[in-house]
Order: sequence, then C-alpha cells, then structure tokens
Amino acid sequence: MEQLKKWGKRLRNLLIFFLILILFMEWWLRINPPNIPDTSAWELKRIEEAENFYSIENNWLRKNEQGLWEAYIEGRPFERGAILGNLAKELIVKQEFYFIKQIKEIIPSNAFLYLLRYLIGFFNRNLDEYIPLEYQQEIYGETYFCSDKYSAIGSNYERILNYHAAHDIGHALTDYAIVGCTAFSGWDDKSTDSSLIIGRNFDFYVGDDFAKDKMVLFINPEDGYKIASVTWGGFMGVVSGMNEKGLTVTLNAAKSGLPSSAKTPISIVARQILQYAQNIEEAYIIAKKYETFVSESIMIGSAYDRKVAIIEKSVDKIALHLADSSSIICSNHYQSDSFKTDKDNLKNIANTASYYRQKRTEELLQQANKLDYNTVASILRDRQGLGNTNIGLGNEKALNQLLGHHSVIFKPEELLMWVSTAPYQLGSYVAYDLKKVFSEPKPKNKSVATDSLLIRADSFVYNRVFANYIEFRKLKKELSLINKSGIKYDKEGITKAEKIIELNPDYYHAYQLAGDFYKANKMYEKAITAYKEALEKEIATITEHDLIQSNLKECKAENRKLHVN
Repeated sequence: MEQLKKWGKRLRNLLIFFLILILFMEWWLRINPPNIPDTSAWELKRIEEAENFYSIENNWLRKNEQGLWEAYIEGRPFERGAILGNLAKELIVKQEFYFIKQIKEIIPSNAFLYLLRYLIGFFNRNLDEYIPLEYQQEIYGETYFCSDKYSAIGSNYERILNYHAAHDIGHALTDYAIVGCTAFSGWDDKSTDSSLIIGRNFDFYVGDDFAKDKMVLFINPEDGYKIASVTWGGFMGVVSGMNEKGLTVTLNAAKSGLPSSAKTPISIVARQILQYAQNIEEAYIIAKKYETFVSESIMIGSAYDRKVAIIEKSVDKIALHLADSSSIICSNHYQSDSFKTDKDNLKNIANTASYYRQKRTEELLQQANKLDYNTVASILRDRQGLGNTNIGLGNEKALNQLLGHHSVIFKPEELLMWVSTAPYQLGSYVAYDLKKVFSEPKPKNKSVATDSLLIRADSFVYNRVFANYIEFRKLKKELSLINKSGIKYDKEGITKAEKIIELNPDYYHAYQLAGDFYKANKMYEKAITAYKEALEKEIATITEHDLIQSNLKECKAENRKLHVN
C-alpha cells in the first residue's frame, strides 16, 4: 500500500510538472501582436454591392467571370489589413481550412500535430522580430476575421504570421515536394516589340482546394509604390507581383538545408522590394538588408533598367546574376559565379528536375525565336520534355506540371500583367492594365480586367487525354492511400493498378505506384514488370530513380525465393 502511495505521488508530481511545462511553453512561445491604439477599422461595415462583390469605403473585393477574386485596398497598414480581412473573411477561413486539411493528410496523427505546434512555435518564437512593423500591423488587422476553430494551434495572429513562412518551411523540409517553379524572360531581339516580357509558373502545391480561390490584390499603401500581386486569402506577402514603376518580383525556391532559427520570410522580403524599389539596384539593396532562413532566387524585372536580373540569396550570402544576352531563365538552382562551387547547389543541379526544366525552357525559347504574350503563355503551358518527347502528364520535369497554384505574364514597360485561371495554367489568362486599375480603382459591378487582351483557354482542357489525367490524379490518391495503409487488396487494387497505367502511360510514377501495390501484395513478377517500365521513362529525380531500382532489386530477390521454395 505504501508503495502504491509513492507511485501515486510520483505520477501526480509528473502530471503537475507537465502541466507547468505546457503553461510555460504557451507563455514563452507566445507572439504578441503589435500595439494598435485605434482598432476602429475592425468595426467598418462591409457592403454587399452584388453577388460576390463587397465594398468598404474605397476598398472592394469581387469575383470576375473567369473565377479570379480581385481586390483593392488602400490606407495605413493596420487599416489595410482590417479592411481586406473583413472583405475577404470567407476566403481567409476557407484557405486556412484547406491548408490545415492538407497538413492533416501529410500528418494524420493529432498527437504529432500537437507536438508540431510546439516545434514550429519554438522555431518561430521570434518571427515577429524579423518582420517589418508595417507588415505586422497589416497581418494583425486581418486576424480579427480569422476562424477561432484552430486556436489549439495558436492565436489567430500567431497562425497567420507563421503561414507567411509556410513557403520557406515547405521547400526546406520537403525538398521540392510542394515547390518547383520556372520563370523566363526576353527583351530586345528576343521580344516581338523589343520590350521586356516575363513569364512564370508558381508550382506551390498544398492541395487542389487551396488553389481554387486565387486573388489578384491591388494595394495602394500610405508609403511606397502601388502594387499588384497574385495571392490568396490571408496572405500579405508576395510570390508574384508588379508595382506601378514596372518592377516585377517572382520567387523561385533553391536548395536549402534545414533552417536553424527564424529569420525573415522570403515572401515578406519580396513584398518589401515590390513596395519600395523601382529598379534592380534598389531591389538588391533591400534584399541584402534581410536575413532569410532558406535559399531563394528572386527574379527582378525592371522597366527602368529594361532587363531582368536574379538575386540569388542563401542563408549566408547573396549574389546578383545578370544575363549575358537578351533573355534569362530561372528554375530552382543558382547560376551566378558566387554559387558555382556551392555543394548544395551542385547537388541540386545533379539530383533534381531543376536543370532539366531550364534546358527545356532554353529549347522552347529557341523554337519561339521572339516572344509575345501568347507565345509566353504557350511556353508556360508546355507539358513535354526535351526534344518535344512525351514524359507523362504531371512530371516535375515539365514546365507545366499540372498542379501549379498560378501562372503569370508581365510586360513591365506597359504595366500589363496576365494571371492564369483554372485548371492549372490551361484556363484563360486574364489581363490587367495597372495604369487603368490604379487610376480608376473602383469597379462598377464589373471586372477591372482588360477583356481585349484575354488569352484564351488551352484547347487541351477539352481533350480526352486531359480528362484521363484528372481521373489519374484521383486514382493516384486512392492507390497511394492503399499502398500506405498496408491493407491487402485483391481485385479492386489490381484493377486500380492496371487502370492508373492506362490513364497516364508515359509517366514513370504511374508504373511506380502500380509496382508498389504489386510489391505490397507479393505479386513480384507484376511488380518487376512495372518497375522495369518505370525505369525506361523520364524520372524526375535521382532519389525516385534510386528508390525504384531498390524496389526492383528487392522484388527480384523475393521472387527468386518463391521459385526456389
């Protein structure tokens, strides 16, 4: 009895210790919002002008016929955030739901998610110190309209602040599982009218739902230049955008090691550049000011300079890469002399799809000869590999991986930008003339887009092959879940494994998924056949190639054992 009392006392003390530890962590990891003496902007009334069209004073949000949300905000930082949060509150709640849903698909364990909250909280405990006060205030203004459903993860302010670092954390931890972008440009003899033209695909993937409600956001700030960016509800950073001076910014992830502490999110650096720089030199000065915890290529287009440069920024150094001709390409590796011998960069070039995409872009630019906005769109939509070969739909080596969040085209000297619509880069590209948008920002129940410059949808969306790809995506998810679950399937699984190859016969991953199913069900001869066929296709990365080879070797060994027995 005495022993039981001792153990009971120890257990009680242990529980008290953990309770105190949790309370301490909650206090220690808390990020306090900036002090805002006047929060009356939260009380401004949103007016519903029409279906999917809202306004607050001069600010507004509306959905256009092509499915893009367009928004305009102005004023001081906190007011801008509060007004956009109010206008787009349904979108902000939806985007967070989709984001959390995708995280739960990757990490289904609630216990691990709870632990992850503290790990990310510990890592980003000083995140606010690396974000300019202006953007802290802007983000805090939005958070009043966020859902309280996820308060267990953190306060509204803590969560939204951390989401601005999601792009950085995502590509640092998953090694391009969710980010792999391509951008290019031409000017002088590479452009039909000699003016600067830029195209980019932003292949940031956190689920199909997340990409549904894209937003083209026009900001008229109290300080700095007016800007336009392609974003989503709740996100005030920049990944693709242009300012009123004809300066453009696009982000391309590069190879990073695991970060050791919080620094400035790269999307915030890009926002600062877009809002306060008018040429390449000023953009470079701003980029040098900030410490970042991942490596990134920041592609800068400049109407002032009439050319494009790439700011290559790693955790500990920075370089400015200029083209030696009238075109430049940026995928997901560095190209400047400063990084030529960098081990991470060399490994990245050798092991990933980045260099292949760069070579394919070079090939397409040579075929096009001169660029106009329709030609740029056709290149961004390209689904083939080197030599115009079929490498399977969804292959990471293609410029159009058929999963990207958005695609955008810029003509900086004319202040024109085109933004893609669903599905992927295949829908129409909606054109915006920023001169008109910023001079007459209030729409009268119609889009602020320039209809005469609309780029039509790719006819591929009406093709049976595309319908097969959509079915393939659905089946890929089902078969991946089957393979992960370890549950043995008979006829149903075999049918899925056979069907997935039929739907996307040029794609190595279709054969890999089928092979994984056959291997799990000890159907080694079928697995061997599937893996061999996968190895004959264009495989995106060395890691995947080695994994398929390893599985093939294992299946051959198991098959020999069966025949010996």
